[in-house]
Amino acid sequence: MTMRTLPVPPHFVAAIVGKVWRVPYEQRAAEAEAWAQRHQVPAAASDAKRACLLLVDCQNTFCIPDFELFVAGRSGNGAVEDNLRLCRFIYRNLPAITRIIPTLDTHATMQIFHPIFWVDRQGEHPKGGQTIVSLEDVRSGKWKVNPAIANSVAPGGYAKLQRYAEHYLGKLTASGKYPLMIWPYHAMLGGIGHALVSSVEEAVFFHGIARKSQMRCHIKGEHPLTEHYSVLHPEVREDEEGKPMAAQGREFLQALLGFDALIIAGQAKSHCVGWTVADLLAEPEARATGLARKVYLLEDCMSPVVVPGVVDFTERADHAFQRFAEAGMHLVNSTTPIERWPETPL
Repeated sequence: MTMRTLPVPPHFVAAIVGKVWRVPYEQRAAEAEAWAQRHQVPAAASDAKRACLLLVDCQNTFCIPDFELFVAGRSGNGAVEDNLRLCRFIYRNLPAITRIIPTLDTHATMQIFHPIFWVDRQGEHPKGGQTIVSLEDVRSGKWKVNPAIANSVAPGGYAKLQRYAEHYLGKLTASGKYPLMIWPYHAMLGGIGHALVSSVEEAVFFHGIARKSQMRCHIKGEHPLTEHYSVLHPEVREDEEGKPMAAQGREFLQALLGFDALIIAGQAKSHCVGWTVADLLAEPEARATGLARKVYLLEDCMSPVVVPGVVDFTERADHAFQRFAEAGMHLVNSTTPIERWPETPL
């Protein structure tokens, strides 16, 4: 594969990266084929070394201002700025990216991190984005599982679900995971928030046509009784009886291990990106195959969760990424030519 940085195609409009709009597929497909011919961009099947761009949750719900969980970072416009850089990275590096895999955080109404799942002593729901539920909160009766939803989300009735909630919160605490944050309803399956950001979708589509490479979406987060920040594993992997909570990402991991380079971007640095990278680092197969040295983290294409006056995960995210770098992963900038990245992967 020839290492070349291409210009950004003229259809890309930076001013609308933070907006929702319809991608004109037919027009972009014709332009992508013409662009590939003009710049001699080969089909991905010809790549001697293969690079995967893993896009973690580049969805409207996290990336568009005024949507449910906009990742503002400390700048206040984090995800929009990140996606501006990400789109340019995709266009400029079309010949270097073999496949793009976007993940999609995917939720229903009644999930353990949504307000309707919990009630206080007065029967009121917690405020999404402003409430943390702890094990002590549940044991003291400050918060309890909403009896009205028990039969809708799990067999066994209310008492069993309440016991499970204590088990879940205990596991989060024991494993050093983030405490259970009650989030606003977000990434709702079938809703506009669930969709990829329009500008990112357009760039991914353009890449697929230009390189004759099928985009593969990976769904996560559907199980009602666990958070699922990481692409590979749920936050709590077993219920109170020791049974698996949700599908584990073994097959997906095997697919990632098959690439010569794994480039990661997306939202949020402190949550879904951070836990995905941590799980990759912890996998025995990944360690055995030296995956860490093949991982490139586009730090300028991700932001941490910051809710002013409530939580700021910036420092915790930065600390985690320093640990990833110490383990052999590479922290890189999207504007640096790939041939200048450390241990040039391609």
